[in-house]
Amino acid sequence: MASKPAADIIESMGGAENIVGLTHCATRLRFQLKDASGIDQASVEAIPVVLGAVAQTGNRYQVVIGGAVETVYNDIMALPALKKMHSGDSHAGDTIADVKAAERAKGPRGKFAGLDTFFEVLSDSFRPILGALLGASLFITFMALMATLGVIPAWNSPGVTLDPSWQFVNLMWQGVFVFLPLMVAYNASKRLGADPWVGFAIMAVVMLPGFAALGASDGAETVFDGKAAIVQIFGLPLTVTDYSSQVFPPLLMAAVLGLLTKYLKKIIPASVQLIFVPFISMLVMIPLTAFLIGPIGVYGGAGLGNFLKSINDFSPFIFAVVIPLAYPFMVPLGLHWPLNAIMLLNIQSLGYDFIQGPMGAWNFACFGATAGVLFLSIREKDRQMKQTATGALAAGLLGGISEPSLYGIHLRFKRIYPRMLVGCLVGGVIIGLGGGVKTSAFVFTSLLTIPAFDNIPLYAGAVAASFFTAMILVILSGYQTPEQKAAVAAEVEAREAAESTTAAVGSTVSAPVVASAAGTGTATTGTATAVATVLATIGSPVAGVVVPLSEVPDPVFSKGIVGLGVGVDPTEDTVYAPGAGKVVVAQPTGHAFGLLLDSGVELLIHVGIDTVNLAGKGFDVKVAAGDRVEAGTPLVTFDRKVIEAAGYSLVTPVLVTNPKKFGSVDQAASGHVSVGSPLITVAAK
Repeated sequence: MASKPAADIIESMGGAENIVGLTHCATRLRFQLKDASGIDQASVEAIPVVLGAVAQTGNRYQVVIGGAVETVYNDIMALPALKKMHSGDSHAGDTIADVKAAERAKGPRGKFAGLDTFFEVLSDSFRPILGALLGASLFITFMALMATLGVIPAWNSPGVTLDPSWQFVNLMWQGVFVFLPLMVAYNASKRLGADPWVGFAIMAVVMLPGFAALGASDGAETVFDGKAAIVQIFGLPLTVTDYSSQVFPPLLMAAVLGLLTKYLKKIIPASVQLIFVPFISMLVMIPLTAFLIGPIGVYGGAGLGNFLKSINDFSPFIFAVVIPLAYPFMVPLGLHWPLNAIMLLNIQSLGYDFIQGPMGAWNFACFGATAGVLFLSIREKDRQMKQTATGALAAGLLGGISEPSLYGIHLRFKRIYPRMLVGCLVGGVIIGLGGGVKTSAFVFTSLLTIPAFDNIPLYAGAVAASFFTAMILVILSGYQTPEQKAAVAAEVEAREAAESTTAAVGSTVSAPVVASAAGTGTATTGTATAVATVLATIGSPVAGVVVPLSEVPDPVFSKGIVGLGVGVDPTEDTVYAPGAGKVVVAQPTGHAFGLLLDSGVELLIHVGIDTVNLAGKGFDVKVAAGDRVEAGTPLVTFDRKVIEAAGYSLVTPVLVTNPKKFGSVDQAASGHVSVGSPLITVAAK
């Protein structure tokens, strides 16, 4: 059972055969697909463990899970279909290498594909170590709290010596940050196709005590106020500096190493690559990193940090306001990763960071908006949103992770962003008026890390103001459009009606036949009789010939990814509502309609296959989202000749998109059907 959500996610992605690659970050599964065009976002988000789904360019697709992402990822990788795919047992011409080659042959995959790739590499370099960073940040917060309470002296001040016991506690976080370059080098090298341990070994050379000792040798020249030294090595100047906590040098090194590795594998015979590729890589990259790449990374990063510092020094108020207002737009694009690197560099070079304080205003405004959504979902009895918001709020307040809120809620409901930005502004203004907030550690801005900031009252007040401003604005104004709110209300009403019906059915279980308004069906197995209560019988929305779901000419429909039901090959040109309910979706192109029937059934009627490409040509839409319809209400009239001339199939899938709420969804007819004739039966669990 544990693997059922994993199997559902893979099925929603088009099956294992559609997956080129899969990784995960702190909250998201990151899929690289052969073809992402057929993924139905609503179906993905209907899976219980899924908080949200985000399509990206280049057939990338992200599924937001939250804190349980690693467990879900492991369950997915343990599926037999995934094991088979990764063992190399695949069809000829359908391997990962073939798919990538085919994609390259298509040319640019999207306007921002290159930018996506760059930030994916940056993200994947940090993603595996986020847990270690988060754990270390809590140790730092604990030390800061002890110093604030006067238990220990200011542990991070120059010249302060702690008791050996507290020195040991202090070492618990230093291991992560001192050796951060080695971790980044490993991840970045692996992501860029090089041997990760070779990348690790190259970066380790400049972190050896013996390398640092070169700066103290005879003839060494001290530069940059004693932060570095120049020593002659075979007549060449070598810059010796402290690489602890640096992230730009390993990133640059890995980029060059990746290119070098690919080149070496082209010119070195495969039979001896195991020996000579690592050797030549180290022979070239160790001197190159020590003499050139390392110093460029250190001082290039320092230059970026100093640029931001000059802005902050010029006007802490402007800086404190701009940062939280920029972050809501930077995070979805991955543009926040370079700033994270600069934060780490600031702490290493300056001894403090000035970006994380204003960033906290954004994070808590984000969490406040989520709290507002949670409040409304409880009041409106929206179970799915309640589950999503509860997980996202816990991840935010306790872990400082904004992605579940951002991808699971905020980007799906556009009314949230303006309210959240007001919260960002309020918190930023408070921090700016107070002269700014600093921290001497890299921490995740959560409730647990508030003590890590140097002006706790100012920071706590600012983030509280951000949180409650965003929360109150979302509660007062709502986060849904009128159509979305009406759809949720109708779904809740239908669910409660269905639950009442189920309870009534349960009370008559001893009767030989259980009756309902829609009828009943019985099935005999051995000597026992099982009774299936039909909650709804859905009539055909269009006259035509019934097509079994498995024969619908589109795998997204035929495999049941979108929902369960049948297809109809129309013989007439008008599609009608098959029952009473509300129109939830009415595409202006006329090709698809989503209905929430009074029975609680969510129905999709998709007129033809790929007819969205006609952009409305040949369709005359009769209803709009939010309209109330009865059985027989016309939804759309279509021109058969236009569709057929364009080469598209007229087969119209009629699908129940919330089948998990019911016991079964069954085809009720075959051959020719007229409008209103029984087409699908939906039975209670």
